[in-house]
Amino acid sequence: MGHEEARMTQDLYSDARLYDLLFPASKAAVDFYRAEADGRGGHVLELGCGTGHKLIPIAADGHPSVGLDLSQDMLTAARQKADERGVSVEWQQGDMRDFDLDDEFDLIFIAGNALLHLHEADDIVQCFRAVRRHLAPGGRFAFDIFNPDVRLLADADGVRRPRTSFTDPGRGDVHVDVADTYDAAAQVTRGTWHFSTDSEPDFQTVSIEVRSIFPQELPVLLAHAGLRLVERLGDWDGSPFGADSSTQLCICESADLS
Repeated sequence: MGHEEARMTQDLYSDARLYDLLFPASKAAVDFYRAEADGRGGHVLELGCGTGHKLIPIAADGHPSVGLDLSQDMLTAARQKADERGVSVEWQQGDMRDFDLDDEFDLIFIAGNALLHLHEADDIVQCFRAVRRHLAPGGRFAFDIFNPDVRLLADADGVRRPRTSFTDPGRGDVHVDVADTYDAAAQVTRGTWHFSTDSEPDFQTVSIEVRSIFPQELPVLLAHAGLRLVERLGDWDGSPFGADSSTQLCICESADLS
C-alpha cells in the first residue's frame, strides 16, 4: 500500500511532461485563439495557461502576452518552451479566481476545459469577475468547455476502463485506463487515471476532477459577474452550438457596454 501511495500524484498538473504527452496541442484550438487575438489586437491574457500550447504561438505573432497558472511546474515548462522559440511571454503564478495584474487586456481566454477545475458556482463567478476587471474597453473573453452529455455522465460508474494511449520517448507505448465517478449534486466528475506500459504496469496514477457546466446555467453565471455571452459555437470550425455539440466555445464581453 505504501508503495502505491508513493507513486500517486496529487493531480496531473504537477507533471508537465506527462501532461504534454497526454494532451498534445490541438492545431484547431491554437488556430482559433490565434485568430481571436489577431482580430482583437493589443494585450492577451491566458488563464490556466499550462505549458503554453496556445499562448506561445499567439505571442510569436507579435501580441504582448501574459500567462497565468496555479502550477509552478507547468509555468517552468512553458517558460522553457518560450525561451527555446525565442518568444517573449510574461509568466505569472496565480489563481484564476483571484488575481490582480494591474493591467487591462484586449483578449482574455481560458482554453482546454481549464475553467472546469473550478467546482463551486461562487468560484466560477469570482473568476468571471476577475476577468471583467481586467478587460480593456471593447475587450473580449473567450473560453472552451465541453458540453455535458448525460449519457456519458451516467456511465461514470467507477469501473476502470481503457481510455487512450500515447508514445513516451523514454518509455515507449503508454496505455491509459480511467475510472470515473460522477457526483450529480456537485456536478463534478472525479477520475483516477492509471498509466502503464507492458513492462511497468501502473507506473503512475493521477487524479483529475472536472465540473460540468450545463448550457442553460452558463449565461446566468456570466451575468452574475457582469459579463454577457456574445456567441456560442459548437466546434472550432465555427459551426453553431446545438444539442449534439460536444463543445461550448464561448465569446463574451462586458455587460455594461453601451
